[in-house]
Amino acid sequence: MKLLNVGVIGHGWVATAHIPAINATGKARVTAIYSSRPLDEASLSAKYGGPVKGYNDLGRMLSDPSIDVVTVCSYPQDHAKHVIAAARAGKDIIIEKPLAMSWKDCLAMDRAIREAGVRTCVCFECRWSSQFLVTKAVLDQGLLGTLHYGEVDYYHGIGPWYGQFRWNTRKDAGGSALLTAGCHALDALLLCMGNDVAEVSSYDTRSRSRIFESYEYTTTSVTLLKFKGGQVGKCAAVVDCLQPYYFHTHLVGSEGSLLDRKFHSNKLATNRHQWSELSMKMLDSGDVSDHPYQTQFTAFFAAIERGEDMPLTSFKDALRTHEVLFAADKSAATGKPVKLG
Repeated sequence: MKLLNVGVIGHGWVATAHIPAINATGKARVTAIYSSRPLDEASLSAKYGGPVKGYNDLGRMLSDPSIDVVTVCSYPQDHAKHVIAAARAGKDIIIEKPLAMSWKDCLAMDRAIREAGVRTCVCFECRWSSQFLVTKAVLDQGLLGTLHYGEVDYYHGIGPWYGQFRWNTRKDAGGSALLTAGCHALDALLLCMGNDVAEVSSYDTRSRSRIFESYEYTTTSVTLLKFKGGQVGKCAAVVDCLQPYYFHTHLVGSEGSLLDRKFHSNKLATNRHQWSELSMKMLDSGDVSDHPYQTQFTAFFAAIERGEDMPLTSFKDALRTHEVLFAADKSAATGKPVKLG
């Protein structure tokens, strides 16, 4: 298979992680970048180790027939229009999370993608991390039996020490604690417990620290999920904490439990008074340079090569997560549970 040519929409923080990860797959190469800011092609080519064309006109980049795939690394509030434009241009698409800032925009993106028949990969890359590849393997082997309770929580203080802080504090760009970052934890919870959510209730609050006072939305939320099969789950999204990054996972089933990298299983006759240890690397950073993009993108390009949809993190997978997410934010805003169809 020839190398796929990839065009990048947006040349900010996240793009600087996508580009080397794409180039390192050995299956694709970034050959074009669109930005609203001026681009120096010589500098880009030197930085990324190959010829890169710079565009200030998105339509011109998308009309280039040599570009096979587009990765959307623009601000979240621009994702919908950029994804729809890329789909209509017939490009397969990588989409950074969140998909969009509203459920209405998510549905418009879904229509455009289905009408165009393009393949998609959404950057819920935590599904491709060591932590959740191992966790999912434990579940698939039945070592915990049937889950009846699960909690996956996201603790990451996003303060002025992060470059994204300058725009992430805005309601129109960050949206909510769950949308801007906690969506990774909610998505991981659904990965473990399934998508059949019947009802959500969510509550939110915020830190009194002056560090986070510029946020235009509440920066801590906790969401309770009731599944159609009777299971229950919890997802906390906390972006105003002063602590190390922590992606907490606790799953409880009929044959055992998993707590982060520790587990107990009756099926293995482990000591019920002592946890056993799993060999995994816990998610421990919110910096995009530490995310498992290369693993995810390699799987996406391999799926394109086979003529198949992306496993684990296609648009369809991410759409359900966002449906639950926007229902949770509605619950927090109204103070009422929200039922899902």
